[in-house]
Amino acid sequence: MALSRSRRFDSVNYWPGFVDALSTMLLVIIFLLSVFMLAQFFLSREVTGKDTALAKLNRQIEELTSLLALEHSQKSEDQTKIATLTATLETSQNERQRLLDQASQGGASADAASDKASAAADALAAQEEISQRALSQVNVLNEQIAALRKQLTAIQEALDASQSSNKDEQIKIADLGQRLNIALAQKVQELSRYRSDFFGRLRQILGSRPDIRVVGDRFVFQSSVLFESDKADVSTAGRQSLDSLAGAVLDLEREIPPDIPWILRIDGHTDSKAISGGQFKTNWELSAARAIAVVQYLVAKGIEPNRLAAAGFGEFQPIDSGTDEEALARNRRIELKLTER
Repeated sequence: MALSRSRRFDSVNYWPGFVDALSTMLLVIIFLLSVFMLAQFFLSREVTGKDTALAKLNRQIEELTSLLALEHSQKSEDQTKIATLTATLETSQNERQRLLDQASQGGASADAASDKASAAADALAAQEEISQRALSQVNVLNEQIAALRKQLTAIQEALDASQSSNKDEQIKIADLGQRLNIALAQKVQELSRYRSDFFGRLRQILGSRPDIRVVGDRFVFQSSVLFESDKADVSTAGRQSLDSLAGAVLDLEREIPPDIPWILRIDGHTDSKAISGGQFKTNWELSAARAIAVVQYLVAKGIEPNRLAAAGFGEFQPIDSGTDEEALARNRRIELKLTER
């Protein structure tokens, strides 16, 4: 049985590289989705602001258009008045000339004709004054229309500039997302390479023991390697394994560039048997206490605390669904995972 177990664990060791590649691809996909959502958020906020400004400009254009239509209507009325006054003026001039002709032909009625001519001249002067006022109003209206046209031109230019700026910002956001994708892919590849080197170094240091193995992107210690049953204090034998682990992590700290945000996560797991008596009330408390004990031991060996994290999962994430003693022993474990912070 021991020989078959050893062969089974040895066969698992051929897969870390493949699983590393899959985990790296998953991280890249998650990041791309995050960047896409972030870009969509900023773009939607920018577009919302531009839509508000555009709606405001459209309202102003509608108001100016209404004013322009009103001015056109007023101008048409004034032009009609001018035409009427011009016709009246021509009529008055014709009447004056007719009266003058009559006065020159009839002596007896000369005085009456002269009075009529004077009245016609007064009427003509009044009509001329009205015509001048109408012309002045028309000039004022033309000036107002010209000013409105200038305002419309300025608004159209501002609208064109806003649309151009929006396009430039969209291009900048797309370029930023692309650069972020490239940078993250590089960091993920670097971290994946260091993870593979780290696990390879641990395998060399700890040897091919059946109770210490690689599962996916995690390095797994059976709890019996580090702790006694229902205890959270690192055993004497466990200290030797953790000393080797601490040395590998210290080397890792010196090798990984400081701009890569990595941590070594320590996860505690237990079997599904309920705890009866003792220091801990639940498996959850026991798993968390064991993870914290490993972190504290590594910190005491000189590893920076900001590079470590502890988590307890109790019996809720088993790697073997069986209920026999061998399955329960596999589920009692401490997992190490080199991941992003």
